[in-house]
Amino acid sequence: MDLNSIPQIKYANGNNFFLLSGPCAIEGEDMALRIAEKIVSITDKLKIPYVFKGSFKKANRSRIDSFTGIGDEKALKILKKVSETFKVPTITDIHEISDAAMAADYVDVLQIPAFLVRQTDLVVAAAETGKVVNLKKGQFMSPESMKHAVKKVTDSGNENAWITDRGTMFGYQDMIVDFRGVPTMKQYAPVVLDVTHSLQQPNQSSGVTGGRPTLIGTMARAGIAAGVDGLFMETHFDPANAKSDGANMLDLSLLEKLLTDLVALRAVVNTF
Repeated sequence: MDLNSIPQIKYANGNNFFLLSGPCAIEGEDMALRIAEKIVSITDKLKIPYVFKGSFKKANRSRIDSFTGIGDEKALKILKKVSETFKVPTITDIHEISDAAMAADYVDVLQIPAFLVRQTDLVVAAAETGKVVNLKKGQFMSPESMKHAVKKVTDSGNENAWITDRGTMFGYQDMIVDFRGVPTMKQYAPVVLDVTHSLQQPNQSSGVTGGRPTLIGTMARAGIAAGVDGLFMETHFDPANAKSDGANMLDLSLLEKLLTDLVALRAVVNTF
C-alpha cells in the first residue's frame, strides 16, 4: 500500500496503521481546528500516518430535522484550512455526482458512504477526480462483493482505492463486524476498520442512532489483531452535544491512551 500518493501525509513509510479521524460533521471552524490540533499532536508523537476526517454535509439522516451541515462551501473551506494549518490531508463524504468535483478541490480523499457504495455513477465520478477513493462497505454487502466496487474505481483509471468495513446489519438495530472479511478484502485494496460506526445501533424508534462507545477500545484492538491497514474513528471533545453521531463517538480526551495501546499492539502483530 502506497500512502505517499496522498499529499502531506507523514510517516507513510513506517510499519504503523494509518488513521482517519475527526468529528462526524464539520460544525464550525473553531471545533474543527481544536479537534485537528489535538489529533495531530498525538499522531506526530506516535508516528501514525493521519488523515483528518469531517463530513461537509450529512445527507443520510433518519429525520428531516436532524443536523445536515453549516453550508457546503463553508464546511469545505474549513477542511481546507485544517489541511493548510496542520499540514495534514483530509477526507470527506460525497453523496451526489456533483459533489465529487466540488469536494475534490478542497480535500485529498473522497469517501463513498456505505449506503451509496453500489451507486456506479457516484463511484466513477469520485474515481475520475484522481483522488483516493475510500469505499465504505455497505451494511448489506459481503466482503467478496467489494471487489466489484474497487473495480469500478480502477476501471475508471484510478488505482487508489481503500475499503472501509463499518459493520454488517445484525437484525434491525445492531451491527456486527465479521473479521473473516479482512483478509478477503485485503486482496482487493487496503482495508480500514471503521471502529465507531461499527458500534452504531441504528433504526431507533426516536429516529436518532444509538451506539456503544464503551466498546471502541475492544473493537479497535480486534481490528489491529486481524491485520487491518487503517482505523477510522470519529471523535469529539463533547460527544454528548455533537450535532451528529455523538452516541458512538470517542471522547477526544481518551484518544491518546487508546492510540498508544494500539501502536504497541501493532508492533507485536508485526512480529508474526
